[in-house]
Amino acid sequence: MDKINIRDLSPGEIEDFIAHLGKEKYRARQLMKWLYRFNVASFGEMTTLSRELRGHLEDTARLDGPEIAKIQTAADGTKKVLFHLRDGLHIESVLIPGRNHWTACLSTQAGCAMGCRFCFTGSLGFQRQLTPGEITGQLTALKFQTPEGPDVKNVVLMGMGEPLANYDHTVKAVRIMTDDAGMGLSNRKVTISTCGLAPQIVRLGRDICVNLAISLNAPDNERRDYLMPVNLRYPLETLLKACRDYPMPGRRMLTFEYILMAGVNDSPADAEKVARLLNNLHCKLNLIVFNEFPGTEFRAPSPEAVAAFQQMLLRHHYTSIIRASRGSDILAACGQLTGRPNGL
Repeated sequence: MDKINIRDLSPGEIEDFIAHLGKEKYRARQLMKWLYRFNVASFGEMTTLSRELRGHLEDTARLDGPEIAKIQTAADGTKKVLFHLRDGLHIESVLIPGRNHWTACLSTQAGCAMGCRFCFTGSLGFQRQLTPGEITGQLTALKFQTPEGPDVKNVVLMGMGEPLANYDHTVKAVRIMTDDAGMGLSNRKVTISTCGLAPQIVRLGRDICVNLAISLNAPDNERRDYLMPVNLRYPLETLLKACRDYPMPGRRMLTFEYILMAGVNDSPADAEKVARLLNNLHCKLNLIVFNEFPGTEFRAPSPEAVAAFQQMLLRHHYTSIIRASRGSDILAACGQLTGRPNGL
């Protein structure tokens, strides 16, 4: 029988597992610190646990996680990290430089089934869900096995896959990341991105409190139907109702991501429609210039078109930021990840 992977267990499940072995529940907290604060590779290194308990753990459990296979560095300093998984598949994460910190962009699926037309990842199809340990394992590997690791302060679940289509594993991974005995991240430092799975947005708001980013990309259903097949299931009216009901405490705002594609959704009139669409929503907009990839039908708009779109949103008093495209020269930017060793 295959041993259980401890990295796939939530804090409560680790407590239950330890209790099942006949040991005190507080040992679970010790075990988690060894996993997430020291990133040990074996139970034998967990010296605060008794030799007997370490022996039981060796017999019944394992500590698998993704292994770094390759790191590429872009001209702007962004780093794309290729991970090898236990079954031979590959996924990618990205380390994004900030002024005095780094942001880790993690994957939640191998491939993606959403089929967004502007996304290279989606054009390659879906392979499988990542386990909680494969999601958190990207972060522990980045934090402990790269020079930038100690300065990783923010986590965005915006890599390969749709996080809310892998709902249970994504939520469990976030709980591990934000648990004091786990990675100890503040939930203010964690963002989940979604293409618009409305029922899961409602559920997420009840289950955990993290930042939410919604991939919008069109001001009306007709164009969003074409760009994002998910809109056929959850049109804008349904999506925005779920967004209005999502709890954002204090001064925190929802984020709407809007990828600008030349001649598709980038006119000032489109910006006017977006402003009306998001009326009375406490939100900000990230404007992303389309990142081209081999075989795509879309092109990036001109800087003038991008600036005009932003100005229209600012005129309507929206916080609107033109997000710098990071790592596009190594296919590490938004929508460009493939999980392939050659990147293509």
